[in-house]
Amino acid sequence: MRALFAGILLIVLALPAVAAVKIQEVVSPGGITAWLVEDHSIPFTALELRFRGGTSLDAPGKRGAVNLMTGLLEEGAGDLDARAYARELESLAAAFSFDSGPDTVSISARFLTENRDKVMDLLHDTIHAPRFDAEAVERVRGQVLSGLRSDANDPDEIAGLAFRAMTYGDHPYGSDGQGTIDSVTALTRDDLLAAQGAVFARDRLYVGAVGDISPQELGALLDALLGDLPATGAPLPGKADVTISGGVTVVPYATPQSVALFGQRGIDRHDPDFFAAYVLNTILGGGSFESRLMSEVREKRGLTYGVYSYLVPRDLASVYMGSVASANDRIGEAVEVIRTEWARLARDGVTAEELDKAKTYLTGAYPLRFDGNERIAGILVGMQMDDLPLDYIETRNDKVNAVTLEDANRVAAELLDPEHLHFVVVGQPEGLETTTN
Repeated sequence: MRALFAGILLIVLALPAVAAVKIQEVVSPGGITAWLVEDHSIPFTALELRFRGGTSLDAPGKRGAVNLMTGLLEEGAGDLDARAYARELESLAAAFSFDSGPDTVSISARFLTENRDKVMDLLHDTIHAPRFDAEAVERVRGQVLSGLRSDANDPDEIAGLAFRAMTYGDHPYGSDGQGTIDSVTALTRDDLLAAQGAVFARDRLYVGAVGDISPQELGALLDALLGDLPATGAPLPGKADVTISGGVTVVPYATPQSVALFGQRGIDRHDPDFFAAYVLNTILGGGSFESRLMSEVREKRGLTYGVYSYLVPRDLASVYMGSVASANDRIGEAVEVIRTEWARLARDGVTAEELDKAKTYLTGAYPLRFDGNERIAGILVGMQMDDLPLDYIETRNDKVNAVTLEDANRVAAELLDPEHLHFVVVGQPEGLETTTN
């Protein structure tokens, strides 16, 4: 009853936020498509630009180029060096942020209406004419290299790299998008310019805008900002083969606590059974302290502070993963409990009570995502990239509620594959050794 009441309360409190999300599709005179939520209550706008491809667009032998290029976008553009650029951005009371991942490069801008034109001029130079000055390149390169050296001594990062390599092989997903110490050290300014040209093109562009801007103003802004981008960028990589098989891989590392990543093949975001899998994962390990994994591994046995499972439906491959950490002398038991629960859910399915609780949790939490212009702009772009309809926000909870007990248990039997569940364990685990099924 407490869970049900909490879910209802979440929905009631968040209803105004969801009700305010009225999406318009805007097509600029130059043919650039964007999704817009108008909000003229304050003179402020959030703009989200996302380019499909991300660090997977690194040229052969140039691993880390897209990541380094993205990190340098705020280090000067046009006539402004890094310091002058920072001062200009501050004087305009605006903020830019840049990020790269395996599938996307993202640019977020937040600005006041009165400064919109000047902010867009600066952002135009940022995208089209980044300076890549030698001093800035070496400074940001040093930051990336420092991060890579730190990651080499981080058990979580070690586990992630081993899992990716095992799962995706030679595909870009199989290596670190930040690159290696050797590859990043060797990158030149020409490599960064090539990465810029590979990423920033209109054939992979998605736009979301939220705030004090009309459709006509947004259309003109987009043409001025992005109209002169190249029509096409570098070819996107092909699909990745998920090559992971069942078993355990132990990566020795001197630490009193082992960390483990585990996973198997996943489910595509466009699969008709995706929502059933999404609800199922909430029950298994993706929801709260009431998930099965949290109950069995933490609450009943005290093996960990936290254990989680999550769907990872990337553009070019999908996996179903999870993570846990435990003392070296207890990680073996944690692994066994997780594998047992994976098999039990596949065999026996879920109960009606578990299904109802998961739906209440998911439908109640969803409206809370819409808590600011910037987050909503990001959601708009994500919806476009996933090829979701304009009314998805209004119908999403209906899709969750439409999952039946029969759906959930059928998908549990089809998706969960304990024989091919693989654990990568980094540490000094007692009673565990590398095995393959």
